[in-house]
Amino acid sequence: MAAAVEGLEPEAAAEDATRGAAEEAVDAGLRVPPLLAGNRLNLDLYPGGCHQLLHLCAQRSPQLLQVEFLRLSTHEDPGLLGATLAQVPGRLPCLRSLVLKGGQHRDALGACLRGCLTSLPDGLSNLARLAHLDLSFNSLEALPACVPQLRGLDALLLSHNCLLELPEALGALPSLTFLAVTHNCLQTLPTALGALSTLRRLDLSENLLDTLPPEIGGLSSLAELNLASNRLQSLPASLGTPVVPEMPRLFLTTDLDSFPVTPQGCSVTLACGIRLHFPAGATATPITIHYRLWLPEPRLVPLGPHDTLLSHVLELQPHGVVFQQDVGLWLLFVPPRVRRCREVVVRTLSEDSWTDLETHLEEEAPKQFWARCQVPHFSWFLVVSRPVSDTCLVPPEGTLLCSSGHPGVKVTFPQGATEEPRQVRMQVVHMASRELRALLGEPEAAVSPLLCLWQSGPPSFLRPVTVQLPLPPGITGLTLDRSRLHLLYQAPPVATWDDITAQVALELTHLYARFQVTHFSWSVLSPPPQHPRVSAVPSPLLLPHTGPGTPPRPVWGLVSALLTALAPQGLCSPLTSTPLRVSAVPSPPPRSGPQRSPHLHPSQGLCGPPHLHPSQGLCSPLISTPPRYWLWYTTKSCVGGLARKAWARLRLHRVNLIALQRRRDPEQVLLQCLPRNKVEATLKRLLERYHGPEPSDTVELFEGEKFFAAFERGIDVDADRPDCVEGRICFVFYSHLKNVKEVYVTTALDREAQAVRGQVSFYRGTVPTEVPEEAEAARQKKGLDALWMATLPIKLPRLRGSEGTGQGLGAGLSLAPLNLGDAESGFLTQSNLLSVARRLGLDWPAVALHLGLPYRELQRIRLEFRDDLDGQIRHMLFSWAERQAGRPGAVGLLVQALEQSDRRDLAEEVRAVLELGRQKYQAGILRTGLAPGDPAPPSPSASESRESTEA
Repeated sequence: MAAAVEGLEPEAAAEDATRGAAEEAVDAGLRVPPLLAGNRLNLDLYPGGCHQLLHLCAQRSPQLLQVEFLRLSTHEDPGLLGATLAQVPGRLPCLRSLVLKGGQHRDALGACLRGCLTSLPDGLSNLARLAHLDLSFNSLEALPACVPQLRGLDALLLSHNCLLELPEALGALPSLTFLAVTHNCLQTLPTALGALSTLRRLDLSENLLDTLPPEIGGLSSLAELNLASNRLQSLPASLGTPVVPEMPRLFLTTDLDSFPVTPQGCSVTLACGIRLHFPAGATATPITIHYRLWLPEPRLVPLGPHDTLLSHVLELQPHGVVFQQDVGLWLLFVPPRVRRCREVVVRTLSEDSWTDLETHLEEEAPKQFWARCQVPHFSWFLVVSRPVSDTCLVPPEGTLLCSSGHPGVKVTFPQGATEEPRQVRMQVVHMASRELRALLGEPEAAVSPLLCLWQSGPPSFLRPVTVQLPLPPGITGLTLDRSRLHLLYQAPPVATWDDITAQVALELTHLYARFQVTHFSWSVLSPPPQHPRVSAVPSPLLLPHTGPGTPPRPVWGLVSALLTALAPQGLCSPLTSTPLRVSAVPSPPPRSGPQRSPHLHPSQGLCGPPHLHPSQGLCSPLISTPPRYWLWYTTKSCVGGLARKAWARLRLHRVNLIALQRRRDPEQVLLQCLPRNKVEATLKRLLERYHGPEPSDTVELFEGEKFFAAFERGIDVDADRPDCVEGRICFVFYSHLKNVKEVYVTTALDREAQAVRGQVSFYRGTVPTEVPEEAEAARQKKGLDALWMATLPIKLPRLRGSEGTGQGLGAGLSLAPLNLGDAESGFLTQSNLLSVARRLGLDWPAVALHLGLPYRELQRIRLEFRDDLDGQIRHMLFSWAERQAGRPGAVGLLVQALEQSDRRDLAEEVRAVLELGRQKYQAGILRTGLAPGDPAPPSPSASESRESTEA
C-alpha cells in the first residue's frame, strides 16, 4: 500500500488511502450500519469510526454533502485518524460542527482517558462554514495552526488537553463567542486574547495561571469569566472597568482571594458554592472585595441554646461599607435533619451585634441547598438552624402574637399595654414526652412546649399581658390533678428553674392554661430570710436600641435594675400589689474538674463589650438567652432540678466516636465523631479502605463543644499541625458538619521486635496541661461532668525486612535542598515532601496526571523504576517540585491534585503544614515589629481547636 501511494499527488494519495482502508474494512466483513441521520453523522460511539467514515467517503455518497454535524472518537490509530481527517474538507464541505473528543475509554481507576489526537491537518482550515469545534479530552500540547484560520468559529472547546500556552493568532477569530480551555497547563495568556471583541463566555478554570494580562479588560462583550482553581491572588485593574451592557459573571474558587466590583454590577461565584450578586448601582465607585472562608469554632460561631450550625463562616471585606442597593448572597449549607418547627437563617454581625437576616432557601441539585439573603454591607456570615421565630410590633392598640409552629401558644397584648410601639419575639421548643418519661422514670409525666420571649423598650407593660400555653399531651383541664401541674420559669443567667404556680392566677380550660404578667422578666421569689438583704443578680450586656433593623434587646437580667429602683418601696409581684421581699439566688460555687454546666451553652462564655470582634466572645441580643416558661405535669418533687436536667437533654446530641486505620497504611488513622443514627452507614462506606475496632459507646455533646483525642501507650502524632497540642488533636463538635480528621501516627518503640498496641482516648474540653491516664479516667463516673469519654485501641503492626527504620522511603537519599512555596503562604521542605511520598502509595499515577505530567513521562518513570515503587513516587514528586521551584501557587496545585485523586488526608496534612508555617512567619514578623496594621481578625492560634469540616 505504501508503494502504491508513494509518488502520487496529495489528493490522489488520500483517495488511494481511503479506498484501501475501505476495501480492508469490506474484506474484513465490516457491516456498515445506517449511520447518516439527516444532516448528522455520529461515529464516536461506534467501534472503528474512522473506518466507517472512510468507507462512506469511498462510496462518494451524495448524502455526505448534506452533513453539517460530525462526531468522531479520537481513540483510534493516529495514522488512520490523520488520514480520515484529511478527507473531511473535501467530502463534507457543509460541515458546521466538528467534535473530535476522547474520554470514551476509562482506566482501571475509572478516570477518562485522553484521545491520541496531537495535531490537525492543515486542510481543515478550508471548512469555511465551521462554527463549532470541540477538541476536548485529547493530547494537544499546542493549538493546531489551522484553528486560528477558521474565521467563522463561534465556539472553541479545548478542555482536558495538555496545552502549555495559546498562540497570539487566536485573537484573529472575529466571530468567537465561547472559549473553554479548562483542565490544561496554561501558565500565561496571550495579550491578543483581549482582541476577541465578540467573546461572551471564557472558561479558564483548572489551569496554572498566576496572572492575567491587562488586555483581558478589552473583552467588551464578556458576560461570564470562570477562573476557578488557578493560582490567581488578584485580578487586573482593567477588569474593573468593563463596557459590556449586560452584567458580567465571574467564577472564582479559592479560599483567599479578591475581585473587583464596578458601579455596573456583576455576579460572582466563590468557593464552595457561595455566590454574590451586585446589582447595577450597588456601589458608586469601583471597589475590590476580599473574601475568606473560616473553619468554624466557638469564637467565630454565635449560637443560641437551641441553634445548630449548618455552614462554614464566610468573611467579606471591606467591613462596614454600605452599598447603595442590597447585595444578594447565596450560602451553601447542610440541610438540617430536623425541620419541624425549625427554620434556616443567615446570621451576620451588624453594628457589634449578631442579627438574623430574612432568608429564602433554594435547591438547584439533589442534596445541594443554598440560603439566599440580601445584605446591606459586608461582615461575617454563617447559616444556622433555629426554632421558628415569630415577631410582631405591639402598638398601643394591642395585638395578638401566635406561634406559627405551635398554634396553641399565644400572647395577647390588650389595648393600652404600651404607649410606644415595641417589638416582641417568640420561640417555641418542643420536647418529646417519651424522652421526659425516660428521664424521670414516670409513665404519666408530660410537659408543654417551652416558651421563650424577647421584647424591646421598657421592661414592664402598662396592662397585664395574657400568655397561653397548651396543657401537656394527654392532659385535659377536666381530669387533671392541679397539685401535679407546675408552671416553671427561668431567667438566665440564673441556672435554676423556679416554680411560680403559686404566684400566678393560673386559668385552666379543656386544652390550655393561661396566666397574666406585666413583664416577661421575673424576679426570683423566696420566703423572707431571717436577715433580709437585697443582692443584685448579675445581668448580661444590655445593648441600646439603635433603630430599625436592630434586634430587640434582652429583658432577662433586669432584676438588678428593678431591685435597685423598687427595693426601698418594696418589690411587687407582676400580678398583685402585695409587697414581697426578694433575694436573688446566689451564683453557684465553682466546681472542680471540667467547667461544663448543662445550663450554659459551651460557646457562650462571658459577655464582652460590643466593640469586640466575634472571635473574642461577643454576646449580643440575638444569642442571649431569653426568659422561659414551661408547664410540667408530674408527681415528682423538686421539679426545678428535673427541669434543669430536661432542658440540658434538649440540647445534647448523642454521638459515637470511631478510630479506624487505613488498610494499606496502618499509620494513617481516621478519627471521627458521628451522630448515633449515622454510624452504621458511615462505617459501611469506610470499611472498604479502613479497619478498626467497634465504635465507642454513646456519649453526649453540646453543639459547639470542644473535645480532644490523645494517643497513648507509646503512640504519638507524626506531624506538626495547628490543631495538635502536645500530641493531642483538638475537635469542635457541630452536629451537621463532618467532625473528621485523618492523622499519621508514629512510635518510639521498636516495631521490628513486635507490634505496638496503643490506644486513642477522647476527653472533653480544651487540652489541659496533664491528661489523666486512661485506666484512672475510666474509673470515673460517666456523666455530664466526666472528662473521659471513650478509649479505642490502635495497633501498629510489626515491621519486617526493608520496612524497618532506616530502610524505608527516603533512607539514604541525597537530594538538593528544596523549599516549595513562599514565606507568606508557607513552605514545603524536602522532609515534608518525603512524608507525602511515603504515604502516597499506589495513588501516585493519578496525582501525577492531576499535576499536569504527560502520560508518556509516567510510562518512562514506570520503566526506569520498574521494580521500585518508592523510587517511582519519589522521582515523580521531586522532579515535579524542582520544575516548580520559584513559581507561585505550586503548593496549591499539589493540594488540588491530592484532592482530585481522592487523597484528602494528604491534602489536609499539607494544608496543616502550610498553616503552621504561616503562623510562624506572622509571629516572626510581629516579633521584629514589621507587621502592618491589619483590621482583619487574627488567625486562630494553635491552641484553639480547628474543625476539619466539609459542606
